[in-house]
Amino acid sequence: MRTKRFVVGVLACGLVGCSTAKPILYENQKYQDEGRSGADRDIAECTELANRAGATPDAGKGGQAARSAGVGAAGGAAAGAVGGAIGGSPGIGAAAGAASGVVWSLFSWMFGWMTPSQPSSAHTTYVDMCLAERGYQVVGWK
Repeated sequence: MRTKRFVVGVLACGLVGCSTAKPILYENQKYQDEGRSGADRDIAECTELANRAGATPDAGKGGQAARSAGVGAAGGAAAGAVGGAIGGSPGIGAAAGAASGVVWSLFSWMFGWMTPSQPSSAHTTYVDMCLAERGYQVVGWK
């Protein structure tokens, strides 16, 4: 039973981590004229245009994962070396700490445990400009 709960929890975290933020629109005259459904339609169209132009939400995310893994490895190695030195084996402790740091960093990046899943800046800029041309005012992304 515990295994099922764990699997469901991991899958739920994965789904939440995979969801991307959407623009928050100021309720100006254009928004009021179109209503929520019209604004959602325009957001979807602008998002599709951004994707076709190559400004995908995940552009550049591979570099972020690599940086996160490097930071995790360094931090894990340092902590592992200290723990290993106390136990008499700093080399083994550093190796184990580095490995666990990489794994934790990659999991936290993949599932969004450490930071909210934000689209790339190219994607948000493209969608913001598209919506502005249509008369909307974007106040942020959530």
